[in-house]
Amino acid sequence: MNFVFVSPNFPTRYFKWVESLRFRGINVLGIGDTPYGDLHPRLVAALNEYYFVPNMADNYAMERAVEYFQNKYGKIDFIESNNEWWLEEDARLREKFGVTTGFHPSDMGHIKAKSKMKEYFKAGGAKTMRYLLIHGKEDKEAALKFIEEVGYPVFVKPDVGVGAGDSYSIKTPEALDEFFEKTLPEPYIMEEFVDGRIVSFDGICNSQGDVVFCCTDHFPVPIDRVVNEGLDHVYYNVPFDLPMIDVNAEEFERVGRAVVKAFGIKRRFFHIEFFVLNQDKPGLGKKDDFVALECNMRAPGGYTPDLIDYGSSVSVYDIYADVIAYDEVRVDLHKKKYYGVASHQKDTLSYRHNEQEIRAKFGDHVKMSGRYPSHIATVMCDFFIFATFETYEEAQEFDRFVRAKR
Repeated sequence: MNFVFVSPNFPTRYFKWVESLRFRGINVLGIGDTPYGDLHPRLVAALNEYYFVPNMADNYAMERAVEYFQNKYGKIDFIESNNEWWLEEDARLREKFGVTTGFHPSDMGHIKAKSKMKEYFKAGGAKTMRYLLIHGKEDKEAALKFIEEVGYPVFVKPDVGVGAGDSYSIKTPEALDEFFEKTLPEPYIMEEFVDGRIVSFDGICNSQGDVVFCCTDHFPVPIDRVVNEGLDHVYYNVPFDLPMIDVNAEEFERVGRAVVKAFGIKRRFFHIEFFVLNQDKPGLGKKDDFVALECNMRAPGGYTPDLIDYGSSVSVYDIYADVIAYDEVRVDLHKKKYYGVASHQKDTLSYRHNEQEIRAKFGDHVKMSGRYPSHIATVMCDFFIFATFETYEEAQEFDRFVRAKR
């Protein structure tokens, strides 16, 4: 089996996907814009071969790379990046080379545009927020009518976009005027504002769209506030085996699985975000109802796959590779589960405790720590530290200690 991995060196820890695939006898062929000498040593060891493309936006160069691999190794079975940025390029290359194990360009609308995701969420039984698509100044009158219906504030962001960049709330008529004075570089989606916390349904599904592994991530501090207000933050990974204090786990899993089917997700990782309402929202739902936000056809960002591994005592890299190689899971999914906590510190804030003090206090509970690269730090903060605990209360105590300010 030949698996073309697009941009396997970004993020750096993606060598783990490659190692798991290669261990199962799959030829993993990398295409990337990182010079060969700068690749992570473990990635170099795991790849069968690497093709350097200085400009991955050059369609011809990307096609030439895949063609080279096809001529040398035979039929290409998979083309994947597991990266939001390259989803459209993955799809284009699949269509060009007759690869049927993934989305094609005709599928891109409903997996990239937040506005088009709505109907698929509804088909899976999930509630969705009311919205308006904004192309420019000509839509201001429609925006005013929309706000008459849903009220201030409203939330705006690019309809097709990655992360929380250029996403913010509009709270006043003056702010709305300011928004429409700008020339929008692309269509934006305007949604009714939801007072809620994000809980994601994360997992991997097989070729039939059946979820073979899933868990949840809980984000008490919205990422857009981390970006726009300079806050630090924490999030928790919670396996479905453990009690959840902020969402009806049984119903959440049922809807999550149905949404995966509705989107036609097959043989890949997914990260599907929902808002859990903090209070009743007329026309939308009651307190503690969950409402669909967006669906991402890749693993959760940053180093979250590693946090999932620690929480579920498993390797999601191995689960994914099992699905690619065998279309079933052959690793043990029944090991002890833990609450995984990812606490963060920001360089611009002053903290009481450094990493040495944190590790001294919490010992073997600490599983991983480090600094994010600059392009991730703008969204995720600068320093991260992961830990696992048997109870949610212990995880909260850890976070309070990590983020305690001077």
